[in-house]
Amino acid sequence: MSRPTDGAVLPTGDEKRTAVTAMFDRIAPRYDRVNKVISLGQDRRWRRATIAALDLPAGSRVLDLACGTGDLCSDAARVGLEPIGVDLSVGMLGVARAAAPLVLADALALPVPDRYVDGVVSGFALRNFTDVGAFLGECARVLRPAGRVALLDAAEPEHALVRAGHAIWFRRIVPWIGGLLADRDAYRYLPASIAYLPPGRELVALVERSGFADVRRATMMGGSVQILSGRRA
Repeated sequence: MSRPTDGAVLPTGDEKRTAVTAMFDRIAPRYDRVNKVISLGQDRRWRRATIAALDLPAGSRVLDLACGTGDLCSDAARVGLEPIGVDLSVGMLGVARAAAPLVLADALALPVPDRYVDGVVSGFALRNFTDVGAFLGECARVLRPAGRVALLDAAEPEHALVRAGHAIWFRRIVPWIGGLLADRDAYRYLPASIAYLPPGRELVALVERSGFADVRRATMMGGSVQILSGRRA
């Protein structure tokens, strides 16, 4: 099944899994370059804030789920953490430059034992999973008690004026830039895919129901970027 949103078709279920994986395989060679442009160079700051939200000591084992080209893995390693990257896209893993171990696997069915890691991070991937609740359940399963999660993603700004400006940038200009540098259809889908995510308060509640305590939601860039963090109860 699928539905149209802002001119882009948003697939669901198995169709979404197949389409999203193929899309990331296709845009992998230019993904990092386009990210830097459409984030106005802020993507590295957001990743660093995500690692900081983990609040884990050096030597902690951390999974980076939907790791893409491995940037979050590299940022985690810089502060002494021991990251392992997981992604379903062969194309993304093929261009990854991270020194961390990288695994081809589905984040909704991780080949990882229960209570195996100290932390879980993910960058701009929540809305690409077929089931956010199932993803959070897997995070809870693989985390040791009191382990930490920090999830970075896009968000819809709450302030009406900021939301209007964000819509022009994210839904009009970003697809145009993506079309010039990579793949227009992919960069029409990525802004529209925010529709997969519930509003902030509902998303926090979902994280809490998935087995996490002390859940916090921090926003940046006028509310267009969010970091969800919490502790495994």
